[in-house]
Amino acid sequence: MGEVQEVESCFVSPSEETPRKGLWLSPLDMVIANRGHTPTVYFFRRDADAADDFFDVSRLKEAMAKALVAFYPLAGRLRLEGDHGRPDIDCNAEGALFVVARSELTVDAFSDLKPSPELRRLFVPRLEPSTIVLGIQVTFLGCGGVALGTVLHHSAIDALSAFHFFQTWSAFCRDGDAAVVELPCHDRTLIRARSPPIVHPDAHSMFSLKLSLSESSSPITTKFFPISDDQLAALKKMCGGASTFGAVSALVWQCMCVARELPLHAQTRVSFPVNIRRRVNPPLPDRYFGNALVIAYAATTVKDVVSGTLAATAALIKGTLGRLDSEMLQSVIDYNEMAGVSNKPAKGNLPDTELRMICWVGMPVYDADFGWGKPQVMSRAESVRGGFVYMMDGTENGGGGVRVLMSMEAVKMGLFEKLLYAKFA
Repeated sequence: MGEVQEVESCFVSPSEETPRKGLWLSPLDMVIANRGHTPTVYFFRRDADAADDFFDVSRLKEAMAKALVAFYPLAGRLRLEGDHGRPDIDCNAEGALFVVARSELTVDAFSDLKPSPELRRLFVPRLEPSTIVLGIQVTFLGCGGVALGTVLHHSAIDALSAFHFFQTWSAFCRDGDAAVVELPCHDRTLIRARSPPIVHPDAHSMFSLKLSLSESSSPITTKFFPISDDQLAALKKMCGGASTFGAVSALVWQCMCVARELPLHAQTRVSFPVNIRRRVNPPLPDRYFGNALVIAYAATTVKDVVSGTLAATAALIKGTLGRLDSEMLQSVIDYNEMAGVSNKPAKGNLPDTELRMICWVGMPVYDADFGWGKPQVMSRAESVRGGFVYMMDGTENGGGGVRVLMSMEAVKMGLFEKLLYAKFA
């Protein structure tokens, strides 16, 4: 592993008996069973007065074992052919992978955090076999700090569910048996297709039902763009009082179209995952554990995006969100049930005319306090698909605002950056 030396590898199983069964996957889980694992990394700085037990490994393992009692699917194994011929999670309590490593690298070396294959190689555990649902790597750094790398299979959970697990694990580590735990809901039949499935005629005009990826002839790079609180307030004002998501998405969409020099007559679209927990009828439990996301999109011509106002573009995105009623969402569930699992690996980049905006703003990203302080920074460890954009809160110590992680052609990134910040000049 180059600059990182693995010193221990084991599996952590639930500390108590858990259900042994095949966990049925909903259509929203099943359709992304080929997406693989999502890698993230947290960096924790060790203060001068930190306790001697800073990130004590035995304490971390004990807390994880307690958390896995409630979150038992994460200790199981993904099966692409379950009991009924469809993917499921074999809840067999075999455990989550837990790796301990050491390195002379420092937290400061990653102050300008940039997701990359190298970052993933260093700090995220490699899963063998790939059917493991959860893997953790704790790397003790030369400065005394810690890099906590995580990898979770996307068919098991979405980001909201993932952060729920990390909140619980860190609470057990920090507070012991006094930790307040909100139990997850594992009833995935709450997201079930109708019989027979029915797809509304308008579904194709509102939802990105298939992921179209292709290889790019130009190298793809990623970069973070911080937007301060003051800049965000100015941007939202430009967008007629739009939400943070709507305003930032409108700006990124416009800058992307200009930077890529797209033809004015071309159709362009921005797609985005939408949390349906509160949007379906009846609503899902807030702590529903699984994938409760559908991919909606707004589309128009490049000319409308680059020549129109940011307020109009933000209003287009808001209008799409406003049309997502329970009937339309059920149509997407039904469609995904019929589509099943794609045999085509989810690799490559989106078309030049398309963006995928993934919003982690407001999520408890920095709640992973294991008893030694909150992380200094957290991010995806790798993001190499062109056209994918992650929007998240500013760093814990960064004074608010948002960070935009853009993945696009390296030759276009410089112009994109100039266009982005020109709006705040």
